[in-house]
Amino acid sequence: ARDGQLSIETYSDSNTALLKQGASESRLPYLEAEDFPPVPEIGRDGHLSLPMGSLRAAVDSVIYAVSADAHRAVLTGVLFAYNGHTLTLVATDTHRLAVRRLTQEGIGDSVNAIVPDKALRAIKSLPISEDGPVELLFGGGRVAVETSTAKVVCQLLAGTYPNWERVVPSEFTRTWSVEADQMLDKVKRAMIFARDNANRVRFKGDGDQIVIAARSEDGGESKDELAMIGEQGDVEIAFNGKYVRDVLDAIEGPGVRVEMTESSRPAVFRPADEGENYFCVIMPMALA
Repeated sequence: ARDGQLSIETYSDSNTALLKQGASESRLPYLEAEDFPPVPEIGRDGHLSLPMGSLRAAVDSVIYAVSADAHRAVLTGVLFAYNGHTLTLVATDTHRLAVRRLTQEGIGDSVNAIVPDKALRAIKSLPISEDGPVELLFGGGRVAVETSTAKVVCQLLAGTYPNWERVVPSEFTRTWSVEADQMLDKVKRAMIFARDNANRVRFKGDGDQIVIAARSEDGGESKDELAMIGEQGDVEIAFNGKYVRDVLDAIEGPGVRVEMTESSRPAVFRPADEGENYFCVIMPMALA
């Protein structure tokens, strides 16, 4: 084989494969295809079709909120709910709740299924262009994801997803509007001090600015100021800085709105220009 080209030769008597590229050779053992179980057939309980770019972006915007607690298995995956015109993805670990809505008419049948976190990470890595079509078939407790070059079949998580809508605040008395990248930079700096203090970062609305502060266990302290745009609200509240960082990383637009009532109630983070299509609810921490 010429440099840059790879050739593979198989030897059934020894179940080995010889890989050659230029002056390099490698010999590897292989397994017979018959040793692997057949790919299960999937029914048509539900069906979705959308571009890979849309699927990747939607999954990326919520997957950080998936729970790692195996004792609450349904929370270790992402809820896919489709009602004929809106696809909703939901993830929560009970401390935060991320929701992404995609309005796409006619992309499939009604769906209500919980896809495991690991399966979604594998699906996101499939080698297909952003505008390449992806088919998701749901049935028999499984989901099959098909592209033009690959097919992934995985078991869905059994159980009923919690009624997530009841934890989303419906009224707010205070709103902060800020530049997302500036808030992210200041939260990252505060996290250096907050790491050994349960990641607690304090946010205090003061006139037309927000004071972002954190304190370490050894007495170190960080304090920064962030200018507000438009709406204002004087309130002091504390969040796990990691949760704030994760949602700010997921927001693609330049601005972010933080909607609140008081320091003991959950707050909603959302892109300034996306309305109800994407948001993350974060439970506050004690200020002390």
